[in-house]
Amino acid sequence: MPAPAAPEQQADLVEVFKAGRRLELKREGRVLKTCRVALGFAPERHKEREGDGRTPEGAYVIDARNPKSSFHLSLRVSYPDAGDKAHAASLGVPPGGDIYIHGQPNGPRKWFVGHPGKDWTTGCVAVTDAEIREIWSLVPTGARVVIHP
Repeated sequence: MPAPAAPEQQADLVEVFKAGRRLELKREGRVLKTCRVALGFAPERHKEREGDGRTPEGAYVIDARNPKSSFHLSLRVSYPDAGDKAHAASLGVPPGGDIYIHGQPNGPRKWFVGHPGKDWTTGCVAVTDAEIREIWSLVPTGARVVIHP
């Protein structure tokens, strides 16, 4: 597992630009790293319900880390927030959850459709395994995450 970067080298913001399929790690407004990403299989618009294949949009935080992820390593995004839950409730549907920034699937990948260039997750933000190792090191728990349309 990658060691954490020194505090003065860690990102304070993760920005995801869905339309550009891009993730940027920033510290005090300065870009530290840029990655291409794959999104949910139905990435347009904000996630509304469990199983819709959309990647959420909005302001969140990294609220957990999973070193035993099925996708190499993963950082959990704090979706759904109170607003997301209220919106889903108004529709009478569950909001979903388990949104992560993660690597590629572990094990044999015969079924795997590829990355980058094709959206394949169930709503998560996927990067390469090498990139998630670096992101794991640079992004502390509690870092802000903003996902733009």
